[in-house]
Amino acid sequence: MTKISFTAQRPLTQGQTVFIGRTGEEADLAASLNTSLPPAYFPVGTVLTAVESGSTTPQCLVVQNGYVPSHTGMHSVEGMWVQMLCDVEEGTSCFVTPVKEALSLAWVTLSDKGARVQREDGSGPLIEALVREKYELAYARGYIIPDEELQLRQLITNLALHQKFDLILTTGGTGVAPRDVTPEATLKVIDRRLRGIEQAMMAASLKKTPHAVISRAVAGTLGTSLIVNMPGSTKAVAENLEAVLSAFGHTIAKLQGDPADCGN
Repeated sequence: MTKISFTAQRPLTQGQTVFIGRTGEEADLAASLNTSLPPAYFPVGTVLTAVESGSTTPQCLVVQNGYVPSHTGMHSVEGMWVQMLCDVEEGTSCFVTPVKEALSLAWVTLSDKGARVQREDGSGPLIEALVREKYELAYARGYIIPDEELQLRQLITNLALHQKFDLILTTGGTGVAPRDVTPEATLKVIDRRLRGIEQAMMAASLKKTPHAVISRAVAGTLGTSLIVNMPGSTKAVAENLEAVLSAFGHTIAKLQGDPADCGN
């Protein structure tokens, strides 16, 4: 089991977000590993839990992996941002182990006007609310970006391969308008396409409107992440999620190596 030794460099409070450097540089917590696994690779949503005398105490939640400038400015320090789940006094040392028990969700709204703050986004928050009704979420984060293919490709790749979100849902840009590029961006980054999810969403939408035939929504996997394109309207988001949401948990479990027989 992976264990990390943490020492608080200053007092930390519950709810505070701090950076843990891989080597202790430029960090609020000095972290040293007794394993070759670097902390920057812990999936978003991982809880770092202290284990003492048979009892466990969640210390912090991984919310982002990345880099910060070193104190010299000559290079960047790899590490992760964590949200404190309890107060920690300065000088406190403990060993923690990573625990991942609930799902992590990233939703991405594609909207030129939304990215310019000219339109309020309802679909992204609705996605999060509906997923929370079905599954326990360790962490969720939303993004609003313009309808730019390259930007979406870069974001999906980062969310799946570096942040390691379990579920990535996009909304918007699935039609045939000149700026609708979500399917193109998704197809260029996924490893495997999941046409069954696409067909289930199409079937559900066609029961509501014949205009659903122009949807080009794509579903697939990248690394250990499930990626699904949703339509842009809140009504269509709700209809599509109702058709496929119950399959997401099983899909993610199998994608991440669950050995259980599917029939069970």
